[in-house]
Amino acid sequence: MAKTRMQDHYKNTVRAALKEEFKYENDHQIPCIEKIVINMGVGEAASDSKKINSAVEEMTAIAGQKPVITKARKSIATFKLREGMNIGVKVTLRRDKMYEFLDRLVTIALPRVRDFRGVKGNSFDGRGNYCLGLKEQLVFPEIDYDKVSDIRGMDIVIVTSAKTDAEAKALLKGFQMPFTN
Repeated sequence: MAKTRMQDHYKNTVRAALKEEFKYENDHQIPCIEKIVINMGVGEAASDSKKINSAVEEMTAIAGQKPVITKARKSIATFKLREGMNIGVKVTLRRDKMYEFLDRLVTIALPRVRDFRGVKGNSFDGRGNYCLGLKEQLVFPEIDYDKVSDIRGMDIVIVTSAKTDAEAKALLKGFQMPFTN
């Protein structure tokens, strides 16, 4: 028996549907989600180093795992950015935490987005990975609206083992990802 609701759903429902739809001969050919990477850019951290700490706290609450602080690779004078400065946070989720996050994203966070009609179905990279961006971190229930100093967006990349975008889209549809087209 799987540990999370989404893992259970994948093992019992999604795998069988994908195997039938794409006529896989071997169970190992069936695509699965390998990891989810969440990235939050904190451009203001170049001038105020305290901003990165609040981003770390928010990302920890959202992902359930402490993020890594990303640093600038090279200096850019127009952005007042020096090499090695803290400019963002990212976290890579795998296994149980990945499925829990996907569950919260699809069932709670995305429906809370203002004027939400679904996510774009063409944001695949050609190798079966899906990217989506959120304009604010407030859609997650873990974030306390009163304690937020800045509204920050985030990029979410869902990395799958699918070979094509069609297989990846079918996989994510199996997880009830609300595509518009």
